[in-house]
Amino acid sequence: MRLKELRKRKQLTQAEIAKILNITPQAYANYERGDRTPDINTCKALSGIFGVSLEILLGDKPLAETKSIKIPVLGIIPAGIPIEAVEDILDYEEISEDMARRGEYFALKVKGDSMHPVINDGDVVIVKQQDDAETGKICVVMINGFDATLKRIKKESNGIWILPENPYSEFKPTFFTNKEIIDTPVRILGVAIEIRRSL
Repeated sequence: MRLKELRKRKQLTQAEIAKILNITPQAYANYERGDRTPDINTCKALSGIFGVSLEILLGDKPLAETKSIKIPVLGIIPAGIPIEAVEDILDYEEISEDMARRGEYFALKVKGDSMHPVINDGDVVIVKQQDDAETGKICVVMINGFDATLKRIKKESNGIWILPENPYSEFKPTFFTNKEIIDTPVRILGVAIEIRRSL
């Protein structure tokens, strides 16, 4: 597996990758050293984080063979407007052709420190569009019809938590009941699958 090579290309630390996967740094280090082999779901998550196909991740296909597709980098996501119709495009990022085949994507330029140290101010996050996600994932969430926010979600039987990573952030952990999810509303717009570090 090309974990170390791909991680360094993305300028991420082992701890940052572990945080995104919601596992311990030691568990990820074991994968990178080859002491343990990640299961298929973890491999899929890693391929998303690094923006490559499983074949490239596993070393079965050269990195040079990867073709790229451009996706827009958005500054804000206004309520009620489909992602593809948003005109606030700051730039474009490239994702692999293999990755593009697996869904619709956009990129979001992060403002603020609420997700530090996993995601920093100025980073660009590659987001796969979907309206649901597993608990523990970092998602783009639209709350109350305002601009979307990037936070980790934690699902419970009676509702959902919207959580910052930074305990000193102005954004505090917020819980929405199942009724509030409908009434507020709270909507998941996509899941963060790759972080591109600002230099």
